[in-house]
Amino acid sequence: MITEHWNKLRDTVPTELRNGMDQLLTALSGGRSQSQQRRDAQSLSDSKEQLQAIFNTTVDAIITIDEAGTMQSFNPAAQRLFGYTEEETIGRNVIMIMPEPYRKEHDEYLHRYQTTGVARIIGIGREVVGLRKNGTTFPIDLAVSEVKLGDRRIFTGILRDISERKRLEREVLDVSTQERERIGRDLHDGLGQELTGIAFLAGVLQRKLQSQGQPESTSAGEIVKLVNTAIDHTRALVKGLCPVTLEPDGLMYSLRGLVDMVQELHGIACQFDCPRPLWIADHHVSTHLYYIAQEAVNNAIKHGKPTEITLGLYAGKGLGTLRIADNGRGIATDVPRETGRGVHIMQHRAKMIGASLEVISAANRGTIVSCSFEHHTHGNSSTRSKL
Repeated sequence: MITEHWNKLRDTVPTELRNGMDQLLTALSGGRSQSQQRRDAQSLSDSKEQLQAIFNTTVDAIITIDEAGTMQSFNPAAQRLFGYTEEETIGRNVIMIMPEPYRKEHDEYLHRYQTTGVARIIGIGREVVGLRKNGTTFPIDLAVSEVKLGDRRIFTGILRDISERKRLEREVLDVSTQERERIGRDLHDGLGQELTGIAFLAGVLQRKLQSQGQPESTSAGEIVKLVNTAIDHTRALVKGLCPVTLEPDGLMYSLRGLVDMVQELHGIACQFDCPRPLWIADHHVSTHLYYIAQEAVNNAIKHGKPTEITLGLYAGKGLGTLRIADNGRGIATDVPRETGRGVHIMQHRAKMIGASLEVISAANRGTIVSCSFEHHTHGNSSTRSKL
């Protein structure tokens, strides 16, 4: 306010007074500027200390990297999570805390993002696997954000160990699977056997009445038909609850049954390819593989509209592979969890049994779902399976 009034009056006063007043106002203005600078500096220092305190005390691991993947910061939570000190990580590439194939995927992702500008995980959550200093791996929820600082970019990753959550998920799924199998066995061994006994006795009664020329033989025959229908329904329930039998060759037979069902219900040409019999002793693994195949087939029929589907089961050196291929129009594989539950369910089941799942799809060229799992080959038959 003083400066504004002085600017209006300065040309009307003597030169000596004008120069003195100018010097005074300049001194006063400089004093305010220095005072403001001190306040700004203190505010900046307080904010920096607050952010540093949050960075050091948060329960989530926070890691920042530059565009080359070099780690710029590694907070105490990250140090506890991975077993490295800050000095061991700063200036090194972030791939040191990633196992394969995530290590290779990370380099490819950074290169693709820098050349195309297309982001696939920035701004969204993703489940990955971390590698500790002692060589052990563990599941992580990862969220990545980007900050531009002048002409360069910094990426911030917030990570959380979800080992306990995954363990609970496995337990829940295992309990659910076991309960379904128990109910299936009870139906098979209890109700199924009782209905079979009733059908047998009803058949004996029908033949006896028929041999005596009794008209009631017709009614007895109807009873036999109804009981046999109930037996068929019970078997269908048992198969739905426990689709894979406990025998080591149960998965092969169940996949053959899935092929027959697809052809019968949907009229789609479907075949089962199994050059060598593959026996799986772990019923838990067989069941999850069957559900993966079932989900892949359902996705293909619902979204791909194929005319041909092939279910393959192959034995390799230490590995088995379940492969579902179709000639449809392709399906979207990189979709949010809430809209792409089919793919995510298959991925979840694969992780439950320590398997890896890959989905390859192209427009009008079909989709291939491939699940590889640890397996020791048995048998040496080279003929096509005739299940």
